Amino acid sequence: MDSLSPSRIWTMRVVYVGLSLTILFFQLLPLDTLPRFWAGPDLLIALTLAWALRRPDYVPMLLIALVMLLADMLLLRPPGLLSALSVAATMFLRNRMSGQGETGFVGEWISVSMLLVGLALSYRLALTLTAVERAPFFLSATQMLLTIGFYPLVVAVSQTLFGVRRLAPIDAEALGAR
Repeated sequence: MDSLSPSRIWTMRVVYVGLSLTILFFQLLPLDTLPRFWAGPDLLIALTLAWALRRPDYVPMLLIALVMLLADMLLLRPPGLLSALSVAATMFLRNRMSGQGETGFVGEWISVSMLLVGLALSYRLALTLTAVERAPFFLSATQMLLTIGFYPLVVAVSQTLFGVRRLAPIDAEALGAR
């Protein structure tokens, strides 16, 4: 029951914000001055989806929206677009996975993969409709594929280092009753 205590929940929320800020810090560092031919994975979205599926109480929707909005502002993306899409995707995935009971990791990974493809396509479509300059399709595709590929690593690190595991059914009922 220790993982359900309010102090543990708030501590993990602070850890999520700290990890998010660390990811943003390294994305903003000018490590390479030459343009690359591929884009790295979006670890912030992978982290958010992994934590939201495993422990939704650690990452409430308002916190996700604020972190993603900060990322939009710092990374000079259209403010609020990827934030809104990420919140909608997280809510969709939470509702979808909560109805399936105990889904194995492969099923979760497939669901997250399909969601990431939809998220990338929706983002590109919204940028196209608003006539905002987009990155080349190859860069967007490599970022999406690398994010899908890195998702198991993000889940493994979250479980081993931070103890972000799925709740047992009885704990989930206790959390829902609170």
